[in-house]
Amino acid sequence: MKFLLDKSPGYLGPKIEEYADIIYGQFLSANRWQTYWGGPYAIDNGAYAGFNLDQFERLLARQEDFVRECLFVVVPDVVCNARRTLELWKYRYQFDVGEFPLAFVGQNGIEDMELPWEKMECYCVGGDDRWKMSKASADLVITAKALGKHVHIGRVNSISRFMHFHELGADTCDGSGVAKFEDTHQIFLGIRNELNNTHPTLFDVLEDQDGEETATEARAV
Repeated sequence: MKFLLDKSPGYLGPKIEEYADIIYGQFLSANRWQTYWGGPYAIDNGAYAGFNLDQFERLLARQEDFVRECLFVVVPDVVCNARRTLELWKYRYQFDVGEFPLAFVGQNGIEDMELPWEKMECYCVGGDDRWKMSKASADLVITAKALGKHVHIGRVNSISRFMHFHELGADTCDGSGVAKFEDTHQIFLGIRNELNNTHPTLFDVLEDQDGEETATEARAV
């Protein structure tokens, strides 16, 4: 798993050179007007801070010549509300999404509903902190990966959360805390140290002393 950062090209370029194993590209947000850096990127709808349709569609229009470089566009969602998020997804083409690959956001309660797997290119993990770290959320990540979907995790601002979703097989993540502060190299160094160590993952299988195969427990978050 690697970060997409909501930062300017001047910040992002040197950071990717230093942490290419941890940072992948840029996360453009509708409520922030960062200059596009020219490489892989994704577009956030800005709903967590308050969705603005005009800002969202202006950002899409600005990036329409760079659809091929776009990993996904987060379709407008309602934070912590799965049913309303599904409704917005149903009417997604009322937004000017063009040919961009689209991401659906999982919210609290979505595990009990039918997800539009066949329509999405990316599954994003939203919801509040408790739901995000729940078994139901983990099961949805595993399902998305089994279906060949790109998986993106929102609000990853700690090493433990990064490792949790990394071990579940997620592809990318973002974190406002990580993007906000200049002194984020300590978090990146901590993640690099964790990645360079050998840890059991959710899918590892080891032989116990009796020669029987037992699934190892996931690392504590």
